[in-house]
Amino acid sequence: QVQLVESGGGLVQAGGSLRLSCAASGRAVSNYAMGWFRQAPGKEREFVATISWSGASTYYADSVKGRFTISRDNAKNTMYLQMNTLKPDDTAVYYCARGRFNYGRADDRDSGYDTWGQGTQVTVSS
Repeated sequence: QVQLVESGGGLVQAGGSLRLSCAASGRAVSNYAMGWFRQAPGKEREFVATISWSGASTYYADSVKGRFTISRDNAKNTMYLQMNTLKPDDTAVYYCARGRFNYGRADDRDSGYDTWGQGTQVTVSS
């Protein structure tokens, strides 16, 4: 069974940057698409970014396109989210997730994922 642990969240001023990490343990995730989602207070969880198992394909929510970059290091069983030019609207708990199927496609729907981390808080002050 795989466990996912996010880290790197924190408090940052608007315009600043943070880098989130998602470390997998228990089983390798190198053959699975991975994704980042977020949930702000009082709102539903929303898609942020996804990356294919090989890293060759990435997709982003329109709200973060051009500011966030998703990447992965399969040798380290770790995924990253580089977040630049942060805005107060980016404030949320950020979750990483593993795709449901071996060699499955990158997916922007949370139903495409079956394993989730506990989340890391990102707070952007204005």
